[in-house]
Amino acid sequence: MSRPEDSLLGREVAYPRHYDPALLFPIPRAAGRQALALTGALPFIGHDRWHAYELSWLDPRGKPVAATATLSVPASTPNLVESKSLKLYFNSLNATRFDDGEALRTRITDDLSKAAGGRVDVRFGLPPLSGDDQAVCIDALDVEIDSYGPPDPGLLRSEPGDDADEALRSELLKSNCPVTGQPDWATVEIAYRGPRIDQASLLRYLVSFREHAGFHEQCVEQIFVDLLARCGPRQLSVEARYTRRGGLDINPWRATPGCTPPAPVRDPRQ
Repeated sequence: MSRPEDSLLGREVAYPRHYDPALLFPIPRAAGRQALALTGALPFIGHDRWHAYELSWLDPRGKPVAATATLSVPASTPNLVESKSLKLYFNSLNATRFDDGEALRTRITDDLSKAAGGRVDVRFGLPPLSGDDQAVCIDALDVEIDSYGPPDPGLLRSEPGDDADEALRSELLKSNCPVTGQPDWATVEIAYRGPRIDQASLLRYLVSFREHAGFHEQCVEQIFVDLLARCGPRQLSVEARYTRRGGLDINPWRATPGCTPPAPVRDPRQ
């Protein structure tokens, strides 16, 4: 089994000079999901959308080509791909010749699909920056907070009364890499239908991830599971847009079956 401590994350690594798909390091999702008591059929659908800002290769005559790319890894795949290994893999393409961009895209698609254990979608280009966000930002709430980890689902509350159909947003989500301890920052957007979520309790809950060690994908799955269990929405969508590190950013999305995927956008902080 691939373990985070066995990866190249947090280690000094020589810059790859040649194309090497073996640099990709898959990590089984099962361990993180077992910790959330997720066994059997998953209660969510979703994907992990990656934005690659530093993609380059050589054309048939040896001239460098530069591009960006968007990758989408289904949440149903058995593995996530460790981020530093993906960066090293992309760097291994820098001195490799390809007939054209489509040949490169096909190669990346095949390599990432093999690592993830399922079909990965690869497209050149990036989605636009987010525009008029209709979600209500809860960060200005006047609340006292003293819980910074571990994540505490007991903080979550629903308000009595009518149901809600709304989207809430916070830019205060922070967690830490489980291997290096480096901070990961994100904007999280939660859209739901059902009992109204107490916004102050949601903000306290999100801040309780501040000292938590977890991969981006696992943090979003924990937020989804905790909201579903504590607040009982009939429909729920959770997306986190993490800031860029090493030329990559990760945007996990999890939702109840039947939800429409959010429009692919980039956060201004990315």
